[in-house]
This record gives sequence, C-alpha cells and structure tokens, in this order.
Amino acid sequence: MPTLRPDSPLVAEVFASPNHEPRAGRGGTAGPDLLLLHYTGMASTSEAIARLCDPDAKVSCHYLVREDGAVVQMVAEARRAWHAGVSCWAGDSDVNSRSIGIEVANPGHDFGLPPFPAVQIEAVVALCRDILARHAILPARVLAHSDVAPARKQDPGEAFPWETLARGGVGLWVPPAPLDTPGQTLGPSKTGGEVAALQAALATYGYGVPESGRYDEATRLVVAAFQRHFRPALVDGIADPSTRETLAAIEAKSDSLFGGSLA
Repeated sequence: MPTLRPDSPLVAEVFASPNHEPRAGRGGTAGPDLLLLHYTGMASTSEAIARLCDPDAKVSCHYLVREDGAVVQMVAEARRAWHAGVSCWAGDSDVNSRSIGIEVANPGHDFGLPPFPAVQIEAVVALCRDILARHAILPARVLAHSDVAPARKQDPGEAFPWETLARGGVGLWVPPAPLDTPGQTLGPSKTGGEVAALQAALATYGYGVPESGRYDEATRLVVAAFQRHFRPALVDGIADPSTRETLAAIEAKSDSLFGGSLA
C-alpha cells in the first residue's frame, strides 16, 4: 500500500486506515464540497484510532484531532473515506464522495459529553481553515454528522462550539433566537401549511426531510438535528418560535452571503 503523505502541514501523526476507495461522481472531478465534523464517541482516543484503522470495522475518516490538539491524518483527502454512513444532504445520499470527514476526539453522549478542550477546538479551527483553503466548500456546507444522518447520529453534539468555529471563519452561524421568543409552536400531531413550510425551509437548507405537511417522527428528528447545531440551548425536536426564528435567520444569512439556496 502506498505511503500516506499528509495533505495538511498541520498533521502531526499519520495512522493510515485501509478503509477508503475512489470518490464517485462529482467528488472525483471537482473535489469535495462538504466538510463533516464528528466526535469519536469511544472511551479513549486510542480505541477510536484502532477502530478507524480496522478493516473489519469498515469505518474511517480523513483526520482525527486529539484532545491536546494534535492532528492525525488517516485517509488522503483525494480518497473517499467511510465516515458518514447512511446519510443525505441536499438530496445526495453519497455524502462520503462529496465530503472530508474530521473526527474530534471526545467520548460523546454515552460518556456524558464532556467539554471540548480549548486547545483542541483551536486545532479544529486551524485544520478546517487549511482544508477550506484547498477546497471550494461554502460555510453552509460545514456540517455535523447529525445534520446528514439525523435519525442515527447526535455528533458532534450540542456542546460542540459551532459559534467559536464561525468566529474563526469556519461554517455558518447566527445568534440563536431566545427561548422565550413569542409565536406559534409546531410539533408532533400538527399538520397543514405551516408544517409544510417548515419542512420546505429545512429541505432548502439541505436537510433530508419529506415535505408532507405532517409533523412526523422524521421531521422531529431533523428539527432536533437543526437545534443541536444552531440552537443548542434546548434540543427537543419541537419547532418552537426560537427554533423557527433561528432557521429563518440562517436562511436569510445564506441568501445574503451567497444569493440563494445552498442545497
């Protein structure tokens, strides 16, 4: 197997994973246009690295950032790493071919979702900026694993500091609307035009949600994913006025920056 040469000057270690293949479709010619962030979700970083390098596990990522900020590369950026799993964004179910995946070492929800150290987040910001300098990835396409797989995943979780990343020039962020924002709440059992409009807004941004006009379980999970990323103070899958206003602000910022839908 050829030696894995780091794509980034920030790489401190290389642990080459065998779990990759050629990118398909657009990713093979125009390069990745999504940047996906995960947490490792295992008790230790060494266990996570071992799993990501295990051919039987059939999972991998391009980069892993340790708690102390050291950057590990595991798959070349030109290759399709196996990090997103069953997922979808903007109607495309082959997220792996379009994306670069970064695992942030953190044991995750199963172990209490401990805080991400500041030095680790500084390294994540630096690595993301380095990747973005090489690839045409729009801010609104810097995503959480939970954004592209809301029915299966919660990572990197509501404690992940997306606002800090945005201040560093990575991703899209607006201040979330206060939890006591007045207005109509949409939730399970609701039907009709307001629900359809909510679903359409989420789908326009890129979330995989059917525009049925019924506030079903799939809609609840997508709303929770949106909250986890953009309104993390309360993640309950209920489209309260705070959630709806934050979604409208995200859409407006996307339009003002890029002149239309990013999906």
